[in-house]
Amino acid sequence: MGYLEGFGVTLRKWGEGVTTKEYRAGKAKKGEAPAETDQKRPKPPRAHGRHVLNKYEDGMEKCIGCELCAGVCPAKCIYVRGAENPPEEPKSPGERFGFVYEINYLRCIHCDLCVEACPTEAITETKLFEFSFTNRDDAIYTKDELLVGEDGKPQNLPWEDWRPGEDQFTSGWMRATAPAGRADYENRVAWSGELGYGVRAPEAGQEHEDPAPVEAADDHDDHGGHH
Repeated sequence: MGYLEGFGVTLRKWGEGVTTKEYRAGKAKKGEAPAETDQKRPKPPRAHGRHVLNKYEDGMEKCIGCELCAGVCPAKCIYVRGAENPPEEPKSPGERFGFVYEINYLRCIHCDLCVEACPTEAITETKLFEFSFTNRDDAIYTKDELLVGEDGKPQNLPWEDWRPGEDQFTSGWMRATAPAGRADYENRVAWSGELGYGVRAPEAGQEHEDPAPVEAADDHDDHGGHH
């Protein structure tokens, strides 16, 4: 395409009107509705954002400090150190729990491999991607910041711009229960209950051709997960 043809495309598009949604910096104060110009496109169901450490419905932590998420991370942004559960006040239903859990968001590429590797469904990703830091220390999230609150919802830190729905149906949940190209997985619950959410409905509605047979899943115990 020559220069003149290129300018012709520009002039034609010029007359079609503006389709860009305006979006201002910052966010509305607590209790205030966002301004009319504060528009954002809906995020895909499997958007990868800021991580959370989940709990079971009884409040027990799902993380057992196995370090598989740290081992699979290609960016080496996760640091985990497990410890023996105190008998008088166990943190998780297993023998160990995640004593130290840190994610360095200056390195994280949101690939979701940590979610795939986790055997207990402890780590998932929300849809929050707008968070900025005034110092490097804030970019290293600790376990206290990653662990969900008593209501099972992610903590809202001062430098994060949370919007309605960004903590719902995280990518980890959607990926783990997706049919993954095999129709036999549709409508099968394959995720243990989460604090604040319970047992969520599985994903359905994908089309597949000639699916391979799938063995029946084992029954889950109270703290079971997908296998």
